[in-house]
Amino acid sequence: MRAKISYFVTAAVLVVYFVLVGSRGVLLIEQGTLLTVTFGVAVLILPLIGIWFLWKNTQFVRKANALAAELDAEGGLPVDELVRTAGGRIDRDSADAVFAKRRAETEDAPDDWRCWFRLAVAYHDARDTPRARKAMQRAIALHEGRQLGV
Repeated sequence: MRAKISYFVTAAVLVVYFVLVGSRGVLLIEQGTLLTVTFGVAVLILPLIGIWFLWKNTQFVRKANALAAELDAEGGLPVDELVRTAGGRIDRDSADAVFAKRRAETEDAPDDWRCWFRLAVAYHDARDTPRARKAMQRAIALHEGRQLGV
């Protein structure tokens, strides 16, 4: 729940920022000179890119949460098997064992979104965000019936 609240607060702050930046872009365009119109258009592009990025991330999170809910209903959510040190850091050997297990699972069933979801969770637990995101994108694509290059 804490993650959802922080996500929505961050999204709200970004939307306010986009509105402020966009209004400055409009003011620059209203000046009417070549230089200010050019800068105004450039300034307006930034909020558009930001809104697109925020939208895509929100869609990604929504779809990943829907997969988690479906997998939970099936009783297939992965159990955190990673061994941690007293300080909370993940033991590298246990992480390697879990990754080997999850990779073997996805190699045995490469078209099963559940396997890719569990691999994404393992990467996320190990704080490997880029791989976690790619694996989750693959799980989402497979769940939606799309093929996605790995």
